[in-house]
Amino acid sequence: MPSQPLTFALVAGETSGDILGAGLIRALKARHPDARFVGVAGPLMQAEGCEAWYEMEELAVMGIVEVLGRLPRLLHIRRDLLRRFIELQPDVFVGIDAPDFNITLEGRLKQRGIRTVHYVSPSVWAWRQKRVFKIGRSTNLVLAFLPFEKAFYDRYNVPCRFIGHTMADAMPLQPDKLFARRELGIAEDARCLALLPGSRSTEVEMLSADFLKAAEILRKQLGELEILVPLVNPHRREQFEKIKSDIAPDLHVHLLDGKGREALVASDAAILASGTAALECMLAKCPMVVGYRMKPFTFWLAKRIVKTDWVSLPNLLAGRELVKELLQDDCQPEMLANALKSLLNDGEARQHLLTTFTELHQQIRCNADEQAAEAVLELCQ
Repeated sequence: MPSQPLTFALVAGETSGDILGAGLIRALKARHPDARFVGVAGPLMQAEGCEAWYEMEELAVMGIVEVLGRLPRLLHIRRDLLRRFIELQPDVFVGIDAPDFNITLEGRLKQRGIRTVHYVSPSVWAWRQKRVFKIGRSTNLVLAFLPFEKAFYDRYNVPCRFIGHTMADAMPLQPDKLFARRELGIAEDARCLALLPGSRSTEVEMLSADFLKAAEILRKQLGELEILVPLVNPHRREQFEKIKSDIAPDLHVHLLDGKGREALVASDAAILASGTAALECMLAKCPMVVGYRMKPFTFWLAKRIVKTDWVSLPNLLAGRELVKELLQDDCQPEMLANALKSLLNDGEARQHLLTTFTELHQQIRCNADEQAAEAVLELCQ
């Protein structure tokens, strides 16, 4: 190790990256208290001592029209960061997610002799697989959350380290269902179902009606059923409430502002959109059915470019259909309700699922922050 303090350059582009960056900085400071951190940082990274040359919100742009409108500014930021990082010569550059911005920056820094890490693999294993070659040219190392991601990079001889998933570190192996129910005002002995129709406007629009109708079917078949609906922000809540008033005005549900994790821990089963919520549901030890629907052309296109047999992370981790996926035309209220019924009963299928969820949780619970720090420091040697 050099005698002078280490310097790390980091660029995070959204809230999830800010959380990862803060955890990485903490773990690096535990080993090197005098290390310097600079780059693009959110409030959590700045609280850990990262010097922000630009605010993270500058990069947090979604949607084609929005990106085009901000493109001159984004290109200016990337040019300026490139110039300043080359001048600074940090020991390692870490691009945290934001692949469209970071991977090009990583490649240009690597060409100038700066070691680069890309933290959080893009979904190259699922679609646009040829991106793996650009990632291999641009980075010295990819840090991957999931073991099948490392297996993919290994096939192309791109250096990759599986570090486990920070969410698996944050969530206990045995969640406290009774505590979650007390916090949400749900009776300890109630049968409870969570509906998570997604965080995007299009998801709530496409999925809410089917999820609500499935819940109505289950309540008629099973009797008493508490229904929890966590919604990510006031806009999604307002959107969901309007759909419910049209589709199921008499169905009693508990609408929650946020509190998605608490709802999953408290529930006996869940219907949810695919995405990170499916992983969180698995870690909460809540049996689930994944329902998803897209515009017809989007689904047609997705079927041709997505290279995986499953869309949900529990199934990708297990390498088989562990949880039921009902997509597009199969995402119907009757099919959703039928798939959920056995999960809401305390039978053998449910217990097998919970055992497998715990095994998969242990597989990806690896102290990701510390693993990431160790991998970054090895590049300094």
